[in-house]
Amino acid sequence: MQDENAKKWSGRFSEPVAELVKRYTASISFDKRLAECDIQGSLAHAQMLNRVGVLSNEDLKAICDGMAAILADIRAGRFEWSLDLEDVHMNIEKRLTDRIGDAGKRLHTGRSRNDQVATDIRLWLRGEIDTLADLAEELQTALLDLAEKNAETVMPGFTHLQVAQPITFGHHLLAYVEMLTRDVERLRDCRRRVNRLPLGAAALAGTSYPIDREFVASQLGFDGVCENSLDAVSDRDFAIEFTAAGALVMTHLSRLSEELILWMNPRFGFIDIADRYCTGSSIMPQKKNPDVPELVRGKTGRVNGHLVTLLTLMKGQPLAYNKDNQEDKEPLFDTVDTLTATLRVVADMMRGIVVKPEAMRRAVKQGYATATDLADYLVKKGLPFRDAHEAVAQAVRYAADQRKDLADLSLVELGTFSPLIGGDVFDVLTPEGSLASRSHIGGTAPVQVRAAIARHRARLAGAR
Repeated sequence: MQDENAKKWSGRFSEPVAELVKRYTASISFDKRLAECDIQGSLAHAQMLNRVGVLSNEDLKAICDGMAAILADIRAGRFEWSLDLEDVHMNIEKRLTDRIGDAGKRLHTGRSRNDQVATDIRLWLRGEIDTLADLAEELQTALLDLAEKNAETVMPGFTHLQVAQPITFGHHLLAYVEMLTRDVERLRDCRRRVNRLPLGAAALAGTSYPIDREFVASQLGFDGVCENSLDAVSDRDFAIEFTAAGALVMTHLSRLSEELILWMNPRFGFIDIADRYCTGSSIMPQKKNPDVPELVRGKTGRVNGHLVTLLTLMKGQPLAYNKDNQEDKEPLFDTVDTLTATLRVVADMMRGIVVKPEAMRRAVKQGYATATDLADYLVKKGLPFRDAHEAVAQAVRYAADQRKDLADLSLVELGTFSPLIGGDVFDVLTPEGSLASRSHIGGTAPVQVRAAIARHRARLAGAR
């Protein structure tokens, strides 16, 4: 008698799959998370087969009732997954056939596991994209709340990690809001290309049955169908594109995390991260380590690696479907899991940030942050910018030798570098004067920071 595992495929095989091969090729350990999407797609397919006269009303009812019972078992944790059945599709189909008999065998008419799995992944991923976009917007809200409280909090802006010019902490945080805005745009744009229906392509060439793909697309909420059967079953562009968008999200969160780590260091002392996001040392009792932002940095490499994995997976595949594509799921699943967990924890962590304005203000005075303002002052008095630049450079050198800030120099001392310097110079040498002078869209003036926050809040409210 032929082995059951050999019979699963057909009489073409004279011996069962080796146990070693079975374990190597099985995907049920990870693709079972597609189960609900698989059932959703199967029900739409069954309704279509009934609509075009391929499946009887009785068979359709049996399939719908059987799938409802299977879904209940899966949700309740009662469904027993079999390695022998290899993947989520065969597990569900076998259970359905056991429950309802021949009607279950008719469900696979006009489709292949190739277009079935491509449909399942797209159904699953589009829902995850929606969740991730919402989580990114929740993080934006947390950043906006903190930015609003610190619209006037002076801090040094850096280039090359050297003090450059005064900005506000609120303005700094808004840079990450902008990054996340682009991230959400990318995710939602990617979703449009995810939301195309492969089902109906069958194995690679379509099917001879009179199927109605547009009906299935409508039932499943797809925007349209994949219009080439070869491409429909073999395309994983959407997974690569999503992972690339995810890698950018993680890159932005990694940059934020790096700054939180630096700002928490006593050498900066700009912020404190709530204890619940930190750990201690097993040997040094004084330590408070920023483990969460450090892990965000680390997990960014993980997602970047998944992007390279998917690109490498696809680069040498001829048309159409190949078993290689089974390897798309674990990096895709882990990318989603990592993004979901990271966005949630970072949003919550930002709500527990304690800002230390005094330390930020002290740092502004340590790097001659208003030097550019002095140069601009001289230009407005009629001095060419390059000459103004040189005069201020000499003033900074003198101030450094005297161990003073520019604002601490006397009018007589400042006058030695340009006769154009008058008593009104001190208005531009204060951090507040510097901030106020940059009052345009995108500038760091507190009034512009508040206006930007209002625009972002209006945008987020509209998105919901």
